[in-house]
Amino acid sequence: MIFDTHAHYDDDAFDADREELVSSLPAFGVGTVVNVCASVESLQTTPALAEKFPHVYAAVGLHPDDAGKYDGQAAETIRNLTRDPKTVAIGEIGLDYYWHKDAGEHELQQKVFRDQMEIAGQTGKPFIVHSREAAKDTLDIVKEYCRKGMHGGIIHCFSYSWEIAREYLEMGLYLGIGGVLTYKNARRLVEVVEKAPISQLVLETDCPYLSPVPYRGKRNSSKYLPHVVETMAKLKNIDEETVIAVTEENAKRLFEIA
Repeated sequence: MIFDTHAHYDDDAFDADREELVSSLPAFGVGTVVNVCASVESLQTTPALAEKFPHVYAAVGLHPDDAGKYDGQAAETIRNLTRDPKTVAIGEIGLDYYWHKDAGEHELQQKVFRDQMEIAGQTGKPFIVHSREAAKDTLDIVKEYCRKGMHGGIIHCFSYSWEIAREYLEMGLYLGIGGVLTYKNARRLVEVVEKAPISQLVLETDCPYLSPVPYRGKRNSSKYLPHVVETMAKLKNIDEETVIAVTEENAKRLFEIA
């Protein structure tokens, strides 16, 4: 079944129908979802979702947008949550220079990123990395920690060149591929998916964001992932069942889910 490695079902966009939608996912061929923290508040709402739904797991961490809210208490909360058997990763963590242009903000994000990578290493959890307009700094930090023998991870919503993708792949990491693959202007991502081994690709939605064509602009959900599967199968010249099976196995191996 389809494995969605990156969703935000605790987002306000799902307040009206969250329970009905998440409960229905297995009927649409979606067997497993990792709900990923993106804020201090989601350190509570994400584990609650994982506890409520048997097919939902949690990734815990602070998005770079919330770097200013990261403190000792947040770090301790993340560490404590890793003891829950349904917590499978540290994320989403990383760097975002698109909205944050100030050099001081970049330094803060890098400090928070490194601190959470340390938690991932110490707890033996894989990491889920967010990177936007911060290609070199993200790559440098990930390299630094992978040299220390990290458990592995996903570069979420991969959006950089094949040359950068190749460096992540050589480190044994996975690339998260979602709805953007179906967009007409996704030439770089198409090249990456064509060249990358499917053994290092995983599916994701980032819902409620980044819906695939033909739902672009609407609220995204895991139910739309078959459109990403179809596009990936065509680019790799393999059948859709193989895409689903291999990407599911990749995710289960990384997150150590039986």
